Amino acid sequence: MPMNKLSKGRGSLVLSPHEPLVAGGPAEDFERYVQGLFRQGYRHLVTDLRNVPSVDSAGVRALVRGHTSAQRVGGTFRLVELNESVRTVLQLSRLDTVLEIHDSLEAARAVPLPWPTIRLAVGGTLLIAALVWGGLSSELLQPTMDTQRFPVGDEPAADVVTRLAPFVDLAKLVAAAAIGLLVTAVSRRYRQDKPQTQSMEQAQVLLCVSGAMMMIIIGSSIARAFGIAGAASIIRFRTPVEDPKDITVLFLLMGLGMATGLGGFALAGMGAAFLCVALVFLERVGSRKPRVMTVELKATGREFPSRHVESVFARHGVIFEPREISQSGESLVQYHTKLDPNVALDDVSQALIGDGTAGIKSVVWELAKRKA
Repeated sequence: MPMNKLSKGRGSLVLSPHEPLVAGGPAEDFERYVQGLFRQGYRHLVTDLRNVPSVDSAGVRALVRGHTSAQRVGGTFRLVELNESVRTVLQLSRLDTVLEIHDSLEAARAVPLPWPTIRLAVGGTLLIAALVWGGLSSELLQPTMDTQRFPVGDEPAADVVTRLAPFVDLAKLVAAAAIGLLVTAVSRRYRQDKPQTQSMEQAQVLLCVSGAMMMIIIGSSIARAFGIAGAASIIRFRTPVEDPKDITVLFLLMGLGMATGLGGFALAGMGAAFLCVALVFLERVGSRKPRVMTVELKATGREFPSRHVESVFARHGVIFEPREISQSGESLVQYHTKLDPNVALDDVSQALIGDGTAGIKSVVWELAKRKA
């Protein structure tokens, strides 16, 4: 379908379709094109609809799928310059409050603040601060209560402490669950490789709670400790865990839960903070598998600007190998490439196209097909 694609730095990629987004070809082509961009690594797309006179159900489906795909990869899919016909269709389908619609291209291209990350950081900081403050300031949160500190005849005070004990234990379980949720959320947010399954994430939270529960039950009783150890030895887990890091996180969460169950809220809070920082640090500095992609470059004229292309690839650390070369009225070369996951595809594409003097007319990225 007729489409202009503009890119500028690390901002959003702007798509400008020039025909109605209707069934029978245009809407389906646009949907495939948008999904292909997300698969190539683009995260923020803006669709300029000023040259789209109308949309039907197939066009609406393409727009909605673009919106949901952007949410899944943590990006944005924004619409701008809607004419009255397109806006009416979205209003009748009640999608005008679901899709991101902007009046100007400048507002739509603005890179959004990472609100999910901000909310996670603020919530985690408040939780850890509350745990540390509670562990350092409240005597009721100590692992055991020394009833001898109450003088003889002061049974009411001891009775109050006894009545509050179940609520203190409940606070320990809630704190353990909150720690498990925090660590799981941080791991999900910054995990770069294969995402965890929902059952594994739930197991992390429940394991932290189970650690707290065991320490509450054991208390200071050695007999209870041996009893729980004997019961645990009967259980056999046959679910394989592929990543050794996941097993380590499970053990650490068990330890944090035990610290919470003992009333060591300050230790549990600082331990949770350390674990979250360690997870983020390891994901940032750890080695990651390169993206293997094919890129098709089309240039005007029969002379392909190979020196310019190789220079751009070298500046961005792209390992490349030419695969297909076609020369007729225009020259077309397909490269097999390996890129660092941190390299933005739109930056490489913009450098290849430049101001147009190099002769590169179009750049199309695709994930390399696996060999059967």
